[in-house]
Amino acid sequence: MDKNPTRYNVQLYIYDLSRGMARSLSPIMLGKQLDGIWHTAIVAYGDEFFFGGEGISSCSPGGTMLGPPDTVVELGETEVSEEIFMDYLSSLGESTYRGDRYRLFEHNCNTFTNEVAQFLTGRPIPSYITDLPSEVLSTPFGQILRPILDSIHIAPPGGNVINGGRNV
Repeated sequence: MDKNPTRYNVQLYIYDLSRGMARSLSPIMLGKQLDGIWHTAIVAYGDEFFFGGEGISSCSPGGTMLGPPDTVVELGETEVSEEIFMDYLSSLGESTYRGDRYRLFEHNCNTFTNEVAQFLTGRPIPSYITDLPSEVLSTPFGQILRPILDSIHIAPPGGNVINGGRNV
């Protein structure tokens, strides 16, 4: 057994889809301060991995139309090999994270990155990201907007779909 296994760096890329507008408008619209509308991705093995309405996708880091991330969080290191990781993603893409299973509030990019972060490092992503949907839905305006927002499938252009997307 190898006493010095190869370790791979794992990062969380955080993007504010509102481009700063949430900070300004959320107190008026929701009655509470939101610092952003977060899209997240995992960066490992030289690629960025994310989940959206097309399923699990990958691209070079910062390679979607969102451009470079607003924030990069170092999640730690993993001993999981790239081959095992890609098998894991393929399995997720055929089941839990198919494109047709995307739900803006309950099963989104942040749900995916949280699960993948825990698989790779044993640690979750920051709770201010995973708590955002409940923060929005806890407001009267959030409840009014929910039917409209539930129909939205976010899939940043520029990625390569790893799985069959909206396969049934």
